[in-house]
Amino acid sequence: MDKADIGVTGLATMGRNLARNFAHHGHVVAVHNRTESRTTRFMEEHRDEGAFLPASTVEEFVASLERPRKAIIMVKAGAPTDAVIEELAAVMEPGDMIIDGGNAHYMDTRRREAALRERGIHFVGTGISGGEEGALNGPSIMPGGDAEAYKTLGPLLEDVAAKVDGVSCCVHVGPDGAGHFVKMVHNGIEYADMQLIAESYDLLRQALGLSPQELSGVFREWNQGDLESYLIEITAEVLGHTDPATGKPFVDVVQDQAEQKGTGRWTVQSALDLGVPVTGIAEAVFARALSGHPEQRAAARSLTGPSGTAGDSGLVEDVRRALYASKIVAYAQGFDQMAAASAEYGWDLNLGAMATIWRGGCIIRARFLDRIRAAYDADPNLPTLLVDPTFAQALEEAQESWRRVVATAATIGVPTPGFSSALAYYDGLRRDRLPAALLQGLRDFFGAHTYRRVDREGSFHTDWSADRAERSA
Repeated sequence: MDKADIGVTGLATMGRNLARNFAHHGHVVAVHNRTESRTTRFMEEHRDEGAFLPASTVEEFVASLERPRKAIIMVKAGAPTDAVIEELAAVMEPGDMIIDGGNAHYMDTRRREAALRERGIHFVGTGISGGEEGALNGPSIMPGGDAEAYKTLGPLLEDVAAKVDGVSCCVHVGPDGAGHFVKMVHNGIEYADMQLIAESYDLLRQALGLSPQELSGVFREWNQGDLESYLIEITAEVLGHTDPATGKPFVDVVQDQAEQKGTGRWTVQSALDLGVPVTGIAEAVFARALSGHPEQRAAARSLTGPSGTAGDSGLVEDVRRALYASKIVAYAQGFDQMAAASAEYGWDLNLGAMATIWRGGCIIRARFLDRIRAAYDADPNLPTLLVDPTFAQALEEAQESWRRVVATAATIGVPTPGFSSALAYYDGLRRDRLPAALLQGLRDFFGAHTYRRVDREGSFHTDWSADRAERSA
């Protein structure tokens, strides 16, 4: 135990559990925290779980690492991360590695990677998904950075990552900020997935009067089929839980204001910059924002809406199909965003590999991801997941149910922005002609923004304020 294989600085829940994970796999782990009492407490609680080298200072921490040194940062994103990076870099040598395992913005990661490259230090922005349980028992790991660094670091990360069918849920994603970008999109898809599940619950409860316990059974049944996933599994658990203090369904005593840490917003902001329509993720972010405005919601309760319910027992199966179809759309949009970023930043992302490493450890792990992997294995240049034969058939089979669900929700006044936007995206994508032609005509009228024609090449402008003659622009 003279030297550690890897080090973790930042011993809050995620950092502590990740350090324990490495130790459980037989690695010597250096541990450090800015507040030394937390390091002391870690050793008191976990020293018997493996080989740990505690350090009271950054200098001692770095000195305890085997060369090339590999130090994982598990601290709050933003300025705290920059501060720790600078402290580590000041005592590191060329060839050493700093691994940021937090939820950093990918543009910050690109900046940090470029700056440290100038100093000869490898910076590896690494997405880690799975929460505290995943960090301890095997997360999905999305490392970016230099491929050369991954040759040394990769085996350690692959060792502690989740395994599915004997395959590690860790792969080198791509250069500079690619790892954190992919983790950001993962979180954005997670937002959309959770919103669709919430809408399914809400619509069935309002339309059919099903209790949370009854709906728990519905989700348990759904988890045996195409929708099998971690999120569906825990939805059944949450809906089936009774509040011990009141005896009421747990979901009825929780305030209906959803919080967010920012990665969903980042995903939407990035998609806007890249020109990629991630409508499912955007609606999920906006739905959380709407839930967080109680004053407006209270004021609007006097507004009129429809009355009555839609008591058709076939609605349960319709919602199941609509949920699966909308889920396909949300994931397709996320993978489109990754493809666009790959082209923009020269990352050369392997989209099938992203589906592979999300099959275990992470929050959106699901049977469904095997089909996505197969789709990209069959055609790495797939223009959209929606045209893959397997998914195209699933959408066709779900279509009538999907439309009935959206119509039913509108009829009885239950908001379903996730279902509705997914269906609108599907219809917009498959249309031969979109009303964008009119938009271009309007833009040319008020701003001389020009337009292109369907019958000849070039850009044109009509002189709307004079004789309306057309000329080449």
